[in-house]
Amino acid sequence: MNSKDPQAEYLTPTAIIDSDHHTVVELVSELTAECGADPVGRAVSLYYYVRDKIRYDPYVPFYLPEHYRSSNVLRAQRGYCVSKATLLCSLARAAGIPARLGFATVKNHLATRQLIEHLGSDLFVCHGYTDLYLDGQWVKATPAFNRELCQRFGVPPLEFDGTADAVMQAYNSDQMPFMEYLAYTGTYSDVPVELILREWKQTYGKERVAGWIDALEHTPSDRRPDFSTEDIIS
Repeated sequence: MNSKDPQAEYLTPTAIIDSDHHTVVELVSELTAECGADPVGRAVSLYYYVRDKIRYDPYVPFYLPEHYRSSNVLRAQRGYCVSKATLLCSLARAAGIPARLGFATVKNHLATRQLIEHLGSDLFVCHGYTDLYLDGQWVKATPAFNRELCQRFGVPPLEFDGTADAVMQAYNSDQMPFMEYLAYTGTYSDVPVELILREWKQTYGKERVAGWIDALEHTPSDRRPDFSTEDIIS
């Protein structure tokens, strides 16, 4: 690969975005078998797999690099917005599509009572999405919420055609506020785990974040909260 290629770093595997892992490579081959060489078609196929097949779960571990490793997220079949965006980034790189992670600060107007109590805020910092380089431009893709979850929240599933940005909807089906983007906060070629932790501690408090980590380390995965059954508030 030409080291002067400006997109080279966005095609390269890392220890976290392990786009060369055999499970990632095999899945990409399966998902894009009928897409030919069209990068847009390949990207769309990969997006819908991550959106709907990987369950959105805001209570997964988040504090170590391996928690975001693409092959681990694929194995677990669940993740929160950043881990799902990381998996899409990895699949895209394996398909020859330059990809990077993007972050934003968003205000969630429609969430669950339990999640808001867990965060102590309706502000989501380091909300993750995937930036894909398609037809000479960067296009945002946000595969966070699976179709079933969107239906429960009364929000149309977020579609992606590979040509226009797919960012969280501003309103739900009843035209009530849903997601409000307050700021885009940067793009990265790899998962900035330390940055995420620092921003979370600053926003939610060091003691609260430490409590999340302690609970994750002492609670079996089958006893953690189930986001899909929580009380929706607006």
